[in-house]
Amino acid sequence: MVRCGGALWRKYGNFIDNVRLFTKGGSGGMGYPRLGGEGGRGGDVWVVAHKNMTLKQLKNKYPQKRFVAGGGANSRVSALKGSKGKDCEIPVPVGISVTDENGKVIGELNKEEDRLLVAKGGIGGKLHTNFLPLKGQKQIIHLDLKVIADVGLVGFPNAGKSSLLSRVSHATPEIADYAFTTLKPELGKIMYSDFKQISVADLPGLIEGAHMNKGMGHKFLKHVERTRQLLFVVDISGFQLSSVTPYRTAFETIILLTKELELYKEELQTKPALLAVNKMDLPDAQVKLDELMEQLQRPAEFLHLFEKSMLPEKAVEFQHIIPISALTGEGIEELKSCVRKSLDDQDSKDNDAYHRKQLLSL
Repeated sequence: MVRCGGALWRKYGNFIDNVRLFTKGGSGGMGYPRLGGEGGRGGDVWVVAHKNMTLKQLKNKYPQKRFVAGGGANSRVSALKGSKGKDCEIPVPVGISVTDENGKVIGELNKEEDRLLVAKGGIGGKLHTNFLPLKGQKQIIHLDLKVIADVGLVGFPNAGKSSLLSRVSHATPEIADYAFTTLKPELGKIMYSDFKQISVADLPGLIEGAHMNKGMGHKFLKHVERTRQLLFVVDISGFQLSSVTPYRTAFETIILLTKELELYKEELQTKPALLAVNKMDLPDAQVKLDELMEQLQRPAEFLHLFEKSMLPEKAVEFQHIIPISALTGEGIEELKSCVRKSLDDQDSKDNDAYHRKQLLSL
């Protein structure tokens, strides 16, 4: 494999992937009964997609999270037809799903300059309203990012995901020696020498039972759902959440992670996946890696070790398996190259599928 030189992984800090906003269309203007004049319509509230916008920027710029359009002008002798109120535009990132307070989807914004009307202005006063204006529509809306990153890091607590992001990004996130060190998702970008950028989400730690909303539960799994590919990060020495929970080998960890994803939503298993086997600097790591590779190559021979309820319907097929050490930097460059290759391959397949669909529609 050709390695992509000059790759950097830049850390962007905690990101926000959903925001709740209050919106209100402008009130209409007063009519002019004596001369039959009509008041202007109130302004509308629109959600507009911008390429370089983030929900964090939106929240910082508009901390009140209230968006109210302008009122319509009153009818008067010099202008019997009142002018329309000023529209209000809410700048949001590309890839946003907009829902109302009941969870009903209003629409999606999938490309730059996509626009979505979320609160209509009230009509101005006219004959059939007895020349009295109507108020604008009020609506609470929720903005949710559909795709938060190209790659999502999947692993049990203490698998080393935060340490991995720290190593490849030269950043210094707070990392402590206990489970759930990452409580909020973090977003980083791998920057390649040809200016290609790949976003990576370091997601909160997954535990057994997450599909039943244990631990970070559905919040974690929702994030996984919105990444294009998965990068499993597994501790070569295994995992144990606490002294009262079972110890799991690296192979068992992979099986359990796969089962949690399947129980939440089977479609997650269709995402391309890579495996980073972390902590290769530990004693006997190579011996354990050889054993893990044998188990992954012939999984059927080892499934009798599991209770039936722990077994996924379908095993994950990893496109690349990369031994790494977030502590020493071993395997990090190869990991970056594999991530790039996997996403390039997916882009190529997606483009081919799109062109086939276009041809079939002709």
